Amino acid sequence: MTTGTVQYGYARTALGQLHYAEAGEGSAVLLLHQTPRSLDEYAELMPLIAAAGHRAIAMDMYGFGQSAKPEGPQSIEQFAAGVVALADALGLDRFAVMGHHTGAVVAIEVAASHPERVSAVVLSSPAYTDAAYRAAHANGPGVDEADIADDGSHLTTLWGLRAPYYPGSRPDLLDRFIRDALAPGVVPAEGHLACARYVMEERIGLVAAPALVIGASDDPFALPDVARVADALEHAAAVQVAVIEGGTIPLLEHKSAEVAAVVLPFLAERSRS
Repeated sequence: MTTGTVQYGYARTALGQLHYAEAGEGSAVLLLHQTPRSLDEYAELMPLIAAAGHRAIAMDMYGFGQSAKPEGPQSIEQFAAGVVALADALGLDRFAVMGHHTGAVVAIEVAASHPERVSAVVLSSPAYTDAAYRAAHANGPGVDEADIADDGSHLTTLWGLRAPYYPGSRPDLLDRFIRDALAPGVVPAEGHLACARYVMEERIGLVAAPALVIGASDDPFALPDVARVADALEHAAAVQVAVIEGGTIPLLEHKSAEVAAVVLPFLAERSRS
């Protein structure tokens, strides 16, 4: 496979088929998206990671995109089980993992539950889901919720809830969000509620791999938690923090070059150690 080629596939697992895309060769980096997105969130970043000598693998997390969907209330532990199931199906004994928003919370659980397999962790705009977070978010996410209307107005409702946190000149990014939110079987609220059910304070201390925590300067939801997450990674081999100026909720798409500029040196250092 050449670094410029993105290939798509489905992995058969005990959870059902999991959809993924990959590019490049070298050390594996699993890429996990936010709620209710898909592997499309990494369309800009994947080629940059692949070109730097890595096997970049973006997945539709279990419950999202074209991957299998669990029944009933969803959990971070379920999403993490999907990540490990994909790694098993692809024969990855050891890998780095990167996640954005919900994907960052999932990356913490993957690293906590399988420390022997995770070589490095990149947490982009993670929430710190402690008791206060769980209480504040227990009744719903407040975003990505819209009852289906006969006149289609739920589409503009979904758009409007996200628009204040997206670059005003990039309606194409909101188009991509809408497509993922409407994927068959996806329940956008469940991804947010899964974060509100996750007892992070009991898990994050189990992360042993070196960690990079990335914040977006214009992300009012996650930026306040960047320092808290970094401080809670008390047993990680090393912890680095970076803030991307001008970054918003769609950080990976809008500021992919800036994200790559901090992620790639971190991964390269891990490869040398």
